[in-house]
Amino acid sequence: MKRISIVGLLCVFFSSIQAQDSVNKSFIVKKIDAPIKIDGQLDEEIWGNSDAADDFWQYFPTDSVLADGNTEIKMVYDDDALYIGIICKTTGNNFIIPSLRRDFRAGGNDNITLLFDPFNDGANAFFFGTNPYGVLREGLISGGGGNIGGFTTSWDNKWNCESFIGEDYWVAELEIPFSTLRFNPGSTKWRFNSYRFDMQTNERSTWMQIPRNQWIFSLGYMGDMVWEEPLESSGSNISVIPYVASSVSKDFEEGGDADFKFNMGGDAKVAVTSGLNLDLTFNPDFSQVEVDQQITDLSRFEIFFPERRQFFLENSDIFGSNGFSSINPFFSRRIGVAIDTLTGTTVQNTIYGGARLSGKINEDWRVGLMSMQTGSDEMRGIPSSNFSVASLQRKVGARSFASIVAVNKQVSGEEENVDINAYNRVIGLDYNLASADNVWTGKTFLHHSFTPHESDNQMAHGMSLEYRVRKIQLNWEHQYVGDGYNAEVGFVRRTNYYSIQPEMTLFFYPKGGYLNQHGPNIRYEQIWQPDLGKTDQSFSLGWEAETRDNGRFNLSINREYVYLFGDFDPTGTDATPLLEGTDYTYIFFRGSISTDQSKLISFRFSPYLGGYFDGKRYGLSGSINMRFQPFANIGINYSINRFDMNYLEEKQSTYLIGPRIDLTFNKELFLTTFIQYNSQSQNTNINARFQWRFAPVSDFFLVWADNYFTGNDPSDRFAFDVRNRSIVAKLTYWLNL
Repeated sequence: MKRISIVGLLCVFFSSIQAQDSVNKSFIVKKIDAPIKIDGQLDEEIWGNSDAADDFWQYFPTDSVLADGNTEIKMVYDDDALYIGIICKTTGNNFIIPSLRRDFRAGGNDNITLLFDPFNDGANAFFFGTNPYGVLREGLISGGGGNIGGFTTSWDNKWNCESFIGEDYWVAELEIPFSTLRFNPGSTKWRFNSYRFDMQTNERSTWMQIPRNQWIFSLGYMGDMVWEEPLESSGSNISVIPYVASSVSKDFEEGGDADFKFNMGGDAKVAVTSGLNLDLTFNPDFSQVEVDQQITDLSRFEIFFPERRQFFLENSDIFGSNGFSSINPFFSRRIGVAIDTLTGTTVQNTIYGGARLSGKINEDWRVGLMSMQTGSDEMRGIPSSNFSVASLQRKVGARSFASIVAVNKQVSGEEENVDINAYNRVIGLDYNLASADNVWTGKTFLHHSFTPHESDNQMAHGMSLEYRVRKIQLNWEHQYVGDGYNAEVGFVRRTNYYSIQPEMTLFFYPKGGYLNQHGPNIRYEQIWQPDLGKTDQSFSLGWEAETRDNGRFNLSINREYVYLFGDFDPTGTDATPLLEGTDYTYIFFRGSISTDQSKLISFRFSPYLGGYFDGKRYGLSGSINMRFQPFANIGINYSINRFDMNYLEEKQSTYLIGPRIDLTFNKELFLTTFIQYNSQSQNTNINARFQWRFAPVSDFFLVWADNYFTGNDPSDRFAFDVRNRSIVAKLTYWLNL
């Protein structure tokens, strides 16, 4: 505990470090009496009399000069909405627009994104973006924009945009209702920034200057948008989102008749205050959610897949950012799935409903409260359970915060089932560090779990610290997870270990030539188990580079040591496993190359060559993509591995092939079809999803899914015996009351 206290003091000390900000910029947002017509023309008189956010800085290829392409942003507002006019100067109108689908990715196409920090905390923000065709993208940023994990486009809400393309410019006109945003009434200013991708000049630019060693969406570098009059409350803000869904499915392996289902339910969103939101759900249905992209699993531990269900996404960082990604006390994907006690497999479980209160109390405090109730399944031995989580965050210093979290899973009526804990609880303290300019970032936490069967070592602790400046990045991380630590509602890859992981990266910026940025990286990790000593050790020496034409590549040499504390098949093919108690040291090379995503054809491939446990592994993974803008994207993901293990008589292989076709007929009609062949699971999955957005944030979905058995034996690998098949139709409608 003494060591943990010292860590906390160091974090508090570092949070007081305030580097000199670049010169702050601001502009006035004028108040108007009547709404503006959103048509992409900017012909209202008020646009000519408004302050502008202009003089953008280059972010790429360099970060020390003003941008070549001029960008001008103006804003006005009335009692109901914020109106934004944008003019982006260009060298022509040969734009890169790969898709008309909402929530497109910014990289590799022409677009502009606006970031708003209504509570001026430098930790959380909304963003809204568009492109020359007026396609919408919106989302949330958490963690100060310090890493890609805090950036998500999965959050959707109601707003409007129209665009216009001129001879050497394009225009976007936006209307964002205040009911869409969360803020404090009486606010006089918000923090703001914007970034733009101009593919004709291969330039990325930002309104506030951001060093290119920081993420382009970093919240450590923002100016001010000053309201002409203090903001008033957005008033009554209640939305109801009902749905109806019908499905038919058939399990060909089990036999029997087709299963017909009809469901109805919905969500409701209630603005308790301008910063605090209450989400309610009844009999939720997530059948329209895109399935996870499969991967080749060669790990001894559980693989993480992100949350995609809309209900859990807004303010998800309050609930799910505690601990590390590999030691997280709350993982919302645990809700709605359960273990079939008869087969030991993971199956979907009915969610009856739930409630979630989350958001800002004021500029210093955030709160999150959630409770969800799942149903029972007597045939599978699954009890009804309640999942609850409470989290409270307090701002510390400029952009850091401390938090407390409590997670509870309570089982109903299963006290006598020795295989299921009657309850599982975790309580924890976290401190998240972010200096004003994002040079220093880090985290430390201490968590404790509770179950009916008390055991020793139920603690988990970790600390990370990063120092990032223009020419060097230094990282330190250590972890401890006790043998008795049990977070059933969380994501914990392994227990009973402690580890250290230092890392250093250098950055060089050539003034000319093909390379835009490059440098070496050195990384070390060692893991100990209290009763076994050292169980894992890895050393990596690599080189990473970014080219001026948006390509990337890296190459590393790696040395691994692994001690097996359980039998393990390293090929993932159900071959004879290596035995518990054996250890292995091996050396291998790994690399990756990716080309410019703005080109008609782009690709990424990552080879693996060298030692692997007691033998050799030869692997290649990556993707190839072709676009027919803006209506179609065709791609294929692949992962192929060949194993030559000394302890096996025959060589083993794994194959994962995933073609995908994404069609966007217009901004309302979409069709996505993909196939995933996975030799590990002996399965081929075909999934087609049609979406019609017939009204703002209101959709009709038609989803067809097939699964086929494809064996490992060459004679039946492509037999395609049907395992199961389903068709789902779902209608959702967003209604503002």
